[in-house]
Amino acid sequence: MYASAAMAFLHHLAAFTLVAALAVEVALFKPPLTVVQARRLQRTDLIFGAAAVVVLVVGMLRVAFFEKGPGYYWRDAFFLIKLGAFILAALISIYPTVTFLSWSKALRAGAAPEIAEAHTRSVRLCMMLELTAIIVILGCAALMARGFGYLR
Repeated sequence: MYASAAMAFLHHLAAFTLVAALAVEVALFKPPLTVVQARRLQRTDLIFGAAAVVVLVVGMLRVAFFEKGPGYYWRDAFFLIKLGAFILAALISIYPTVTFLSWSKALRAGAAPEIAEAHTRSVRLCMMLELTAIIVILGCAALMARGFGYLR
């Protein structure tokens, strides 16, 4: 019972960390960027990625070994939608991550990254889509907690 509670705590802590990191990224990503802002974005994105890995790994451990078991979750429509939204958000997040990583050489030289207007819009769109996926995940989690979605 304590292990289950600890896993739930870790899962929720990582999820809140992920959301907070994404919110910080949205707030920081306002071109023209300074060297300090760009470095903060890189560090924040690293935290975001680490939190996403913890959410996924701990979530799968919870499905496999805790709570109601895999037989239940793999037959819950809202769990499957939630998992799909998470995977979609992870795939979408690759674009901003690659963008932030591409600045490393310039930042090492002490130069602020220059970002084209179209590229800025694309990165911001990705961030908004990630936030939308998080809203879908939260909605599905609420429905799952109330017993909706189980496919008998």
